[in-house]
Amino acid sequence: MTAVLLAQAPLIEAPPIDYAAIAPMLIVLGGACVSVLAEAFLPRHQRWPVQVSLTLVVLACAGITLGVYAGGNPAGLTTLGDTLAVDRPTLFLWGTLLFLGLGSVLVMADRSVEPGGAFLATAVSRARAAVGGGSGGGPGGTVGPEDRDYGRPGEAPTMQTEIFPFALFALGGMMVFCAANDLLTMFIALEVLSLPLYIMCGLGRRRRLLSQEAAVKYFLLGAFASAFFLYGLALLYGYAGSVRLTAIAEAAAGSDRSDALLFGGLALLVVGLMFKGSVAPFHTWTPDVYQGAPTPVTAFMATCTKVAAFGAIMRVLFVAFGSTRWEWRGVLWAIAIVSMVVGAVLGLTQTDIKRMIAYSSIAHAGFLLLGAMTITEAGTAGTLFYLLAYGFTTLAVFAVISLVRTADGEAGHLSQWAGLARRSPLLAAVMTFLLLALAGIPLTSGFTAKFAVFSAALEDGMAPLVVIALVASAIAAFYYVRVIVLMYFSDPAPDGPTVTVPGAFTTVAITLGVLITLLLGIVPSLALDWAGGGTFVG
Repeated sequence: MTAVLLAQAPLIEAPPIDYAAIAPMLIVLGGACVSVLAEAFLPRHQRWPVQVSLTLVVLACAGITLGVYAGGNPAGLTTLGDTLAVDRPTLFLWGTLLFLGLGSVLVMADRSVEPGGAFLATAVSRARAAVGGGSGGGPGGTVGPEDRDYGRPGEAPTMQTEIFPFALFALGGMMVFCAANDLLTMFIALEVLSLPLYIMCGLGRRRRLLSQEAAVKYFLLGAFASAFFLYGLALLYGYAGSVRLTAIAEAAAGSDRSDALLFGGLALLVVGLMFKGSVAPFHTWTPDVYQGAPTPVTAFMATCTKVAAFGAIMRVLFVAFGSTRWEWRGVLWAIAIVSMVVGAVLGLTQTDIKRMIAYSSIAHAGFLLLGAMTITEAGTAGTLFYLLAYGFTTLAVFAVISLVRTADGEAGHLSQWAGLARRSPLLAAVMTFLLLALAGIPLTSGFTAKFAVFSAALEDGMAPLVVIALVASAIAAFYYVRVIVLMYFSDPAPDGPTVTVPGAFTTVAITLGVLITLLLGIVPSLALDWAGGGTFVG
């Protein structure tokens, strides 16, 4: 009887898979699995060279594979049962993620800035158990027991290497996230990229309580944002009968049913997506997590996570909700205005350098949203270029921040940056150039990126938003200039700041960020041409 039933059952065919198209993503996720095995079976003294080499090789192989595939000028396609879309924007986003991931991994791997690296094996503070408690060292505060590195007597601090498989899994999740062609795949990718980040935020070797607090805040708020996303997914499935973006678009364009589920689902979906992009008013995690996480992890989050988040935002708006743009556009106008104003105004009140850059990222998220909601080819190209330019500038900024130190660790308080130009003229000049790029000064990538996004928004009838964006940019320029004035026109404190000589990895990351920031400001046409010339497919 069983044999008869099996014979009568319809055959289920495996979906066709274009392995060449998704090879970069498979290499990163496969490398993450190998990295876990290396962490489990290698002796501790062999892990650091093996993990660093493995991670760099994985990223290099993924980048080469991506370059070979993209060099053939392939047409956009969907694969894996239409769950992933590989088109020109996807290839650009993947390339950006791989390059930014490479720079972030270099900063993570450096052992010369902090002896033993910036990470602990676990978020549990062994210092508190050994000493019996103690108060934490806040920004600019005194050093408590949990700020010190308690190893075995006479033993040099060791570099904890769990961070490398976490980074690869997060990067693989980001690549899936911005290529997902259905909301369920997007949600799974959201969790794959988020869970490693939650852990990475809590692994700070110094100021451990601040690091652990950042991880808890990020986890709790991220869980709420994921719940909003999942509830929005459920409402959209109830409306369209499918979670595929193209099916949602077809239902929205040709249905006479009530739109309550459609726009209710979109509203909840936007909460989850904007949370990952640090867009106000869904930004409340950003300042605390940027400040508390280890600086290499902050660099990774500030660059790669924003690229993945806005890649997903553009895909959802273009593919699923392009035909209903006039219904939701007013809401996104309001969100963009709030993000620009919050980032520009509240950034003026910050006294911690990493919190200031966090509010800067919130303002930039508002600028990015202008391009993301234009639903035009120029808007897509401008937004993709902006993500590339902003990512490399911010990566170099955080790499520089990790080098400026006091006796208590990193010089977090702005007052501790006073007189940096007298201690290290080169580092002060690099930081000045990067801050001017974030402000959008000509001959930097920041100016070209803002010009591209604002021009696309003007062509699409968003002149009032562009005016607000220009005013917000002018306000935000003040807190960038404030740091420059402190570095050049203030006297240094007797005990600082000191500048740690960067290792080869950090030097390469900073050099890469500065060169790309300069090149994209002078000759942006190559990147702009690559970013344009293609649309999202579904």
